[in-house]
Amino acid sequence: MRAAVLGKPIAHSLSPVLHTAAYRALGLDGEWTYEIVECDEAELPGVLDGGWAGLSLTMPLKRAVLPLLDHVEPLAVEVGGANTVVFRRDGRHGYNTDVPGMVAALAAIGVVEADSATILGAGATACAALAALRELGLTEVLVLVRDQARAGDLLAAARRLDMVADVRLLTSGLRDGDLLISTLPAGAADFFSKRPLVSPPRPSAVLDVVYAPWPTPLATAAERAGIPVASGGDLLLYQAARQVELMTGVAAAPLEAMRAALARAQA
Repeated sequence: MRAAVLGKPIAHSLSPVLHTAAYRALGLDGEWTYEIVECDEAELPGVLDGGWAGLSLTMPLKRAVLPLLDHVEPLAVEVGGANTVVFRRDGRHGYNTDVPGMVAALAAIGVVEADSATILGAGATACAALAALRELGLTEVLVLVRDQARAGDLLAAARRLDMVADVRLLTSGLRDGDLLISTLPAGAADFFSKRPLVSPPRPSAVLDVVYAPWPTPLATAAERAGIPVASGGDLLLYQAARQVELMTGVAAAPLEAMRAALARAQA
């Protein structure tokens, strides 16, 4: 059985580390393989026909894949993106495991509900963050972006999720006490770490979806201030665990084996 992660650029991906560790722990390493395939939107239709059992999708494919699927779970429809494709006899099934991955990563640092939250960024991962915050009980979220004109997809996702997204420029700054989820690429959120996060406005907890390089300046500033921090590595682990379950059909992915493999890869 063949599986892979698709995206462009993709050479940096640690998904093969996680999935391969899962196969080994489950005794499936003689049956399943997992590889990296560089692929953009134009190449995606052809790659989907490659005889796969399952695929993980990253930038820029999570939205582009939706019209190419036969079945899409309601959550992926609401978010407007699928990061997982499972191939079954009745066709291609699309799922979003970023949302449960975020919920699990936040729960691991003790965040199971939120009074308020701020998202940095408006891409596909930010849309998943909206859905995760809905799971934590929120209906309204502040979203800080670099370009408000490019927030259309996020605003559409908010409407589907029955949420309100208050979109402002990044220069507007943080709100005191918010759960902060940064979906920005490496380096883009660094300016928030320029001042100590020891006095208001300071977040109550931070999830930074970057996992390389780690720790990010934002994560370092938050940890120094005693603020709980979840990393992009945590998100990667939990969303990959759900992907393993969907692709292989096992009831529970071997989370600790996957966590240990990720730690070795990041050491």
